Amino acid sequence: QVQLVESGGGLVQPGGSLRVSCVASGFTLDYYHIGWFRQAPGKEREAVSCINSNNGNTQYRDSVSGRFTISTDNAKNTVYLQMNNLRPEDTAVYYCAGRGTAVRQCMLDSSRYTYWGQGTQVTVSS
Repeated sequence: QVQLVESGGGLVQPGGSLRVSCVASGFTLDYYHIGWFRQAPGKEREAVSCINSNNGNTQYRDSVSGRFTISTDNAKNTVYLQMNNLRPEDTAVYYCAGRGTAVRQCMLDSSRYTYWGQGTQVTVSS
C-alpha cells in the first residue's frame, strides 16, 4: 500500500526556520519525483518545490527560491523541505506528493502527481 506521511509542521515566528518531512512507504524513492505543495485558507493549492530522487534535479517556485531547500534521504525513504526565513505568507497546509516516472526533470504541476499525503500545518506568526 502506497502511503506518504508528512510531519514537522508547527508554529514559527517570522524569520524562523522549520523542516517538514515526508516519509514514503509501499514504494522506494528511486525513479520517483516528490513534490511539495501548499494550500492556504481561501486560496488555491500551489506548488512549492519538487525533486527527482534519482538524479537530484530540483525545482522551486520563485517566492521560496533561496529560502527553501528540498532534499532526499533515500536510505530512509524520506524527503525533506527545509524552510528558512519564513514569512507570514508561507502559512499553509503543506502536502507532499509522489509520481513514478523516468522523466529527468521534476515538475511543479500537481496534476502530474499520483500519491498524496494528508498534510501538515505550518503557521508563521508572531
